[in-house]
Amino acid sequence: MTDAYDPGTEGAKMSFDDAMSYSDYLRLGIILDQQHPISDVHDEMLFVIQHQTTELWMKLAIHELAAARDALTAGDTPNMFKMLARVSRIFEQLNGAWDVLRTMTPADYTRFRDTLGKSSGFQSHQYRMIEYILGNRNPNMMRPHETVPEANAILRAELARLSFYDEVVRLLFRTLDGNEDNCPPPQLDTPHRAVPEIQARWKTVYENIETYWTLYELAEKLVDLEDYFRRWRFNHVTTVERVIGFKRGTGGTSGVAYLRRMLDVELFPELWHLRGDL
Repeated sequence: MTDAYDPGTEGAKMSFDDAMSYSDYLRLGIILDQQHPISDVHDEMLFVIQHQTTELWMKLAIHELAAARDALTAGDTPNMFKMLARVSRIFEQLNGAWDVLRTMTPADYTRFRDTLGKSSGFQSHQYRMIEYILGNRNPNMMRPHETVPEANAILRAELARLSFYDEVVRLLFRTLDGNEDNCPPPQLDTPHRAVPEIQARWKTVYENIETYWTLYELAEKLVDLEDYFRRWRFNHVTTVERVIGFKRGTGGTSGVAYLRRMLDVELFPELWHLRGDL
C-alpha cells in the first residue's frame, strides 16, 4: 500500500497556529457566512451567490476604472491600457456567469421569487457607479439610492466630476488641436450624447492611425470594453426573458421591456457612429 502524500515533508506549512492562513487572508469565514436564502427552495442559493459574486466583480471593475481615470489624467498610458483591458475581462467573466443562472428554470424561480420582495438588481449602486464613471449619467437613476446615504454620496460625488470618457475627449482635443479651447463642455449630469465635433476628431484619428496610434489604441480599448458591456446587458435580457418572460420586475420595472431599452444606450457613441464614415 502506497503511503498518502504529505506536502509537509517537502516544506509546505501544514499548521497555522502562528501564521496567517489562506482563510485568514481572504476572510472566508465572513464571506462564506453571508449566503442566507430566505426560503427553503434549493435554487435560491444559486440566485444569492450569482448576485453576490456579480457585486464583487463590479467592485473590482470600479476599482480598475477609477485607477484608469487617474492614470489617464497623470499621463500614465500603459497602466491605463492594462486596467481597461482588465475591465473588459471582468465583463467577460460576468457574461459567463449568466450561463450558470440560466440553469434555473421558470418553475424553480417562481418557487422563491416572492421572497425577494421589492429588491432588484435595478437598485445596485455599484452598477450605477460603473455607468456614471463611463459617462451614462442619468440623474433619474439616483432615486433608488436616496435612502442609502453612503451610496447616494458616492454617486453624487461622481456626477460632480468628469467621467472617464470626458477625460478621454479632453485628451483627444489636446492631442489633435494642441489645446482644449474647442473641447465641448463635459456632460456631467446627463447621458453622453454624440457630439459631431468629437466624432470628427475621432475620424481623423482613424484615418491617420500611425500618427495618432495611442489615441487609436485607446479608442479600440473603449470599444472593446463597451462590446463586453453590451453583451452583459444582452445576456441579462435573455436570461430574464427565459426565466420570467414578460412579467414586471421585482423592483417595479417593466422587466424585459426595460432591459431592452437599456440595450440602446451607447457609452461612447462617436466611436461607434464614425465606423460608417470610414
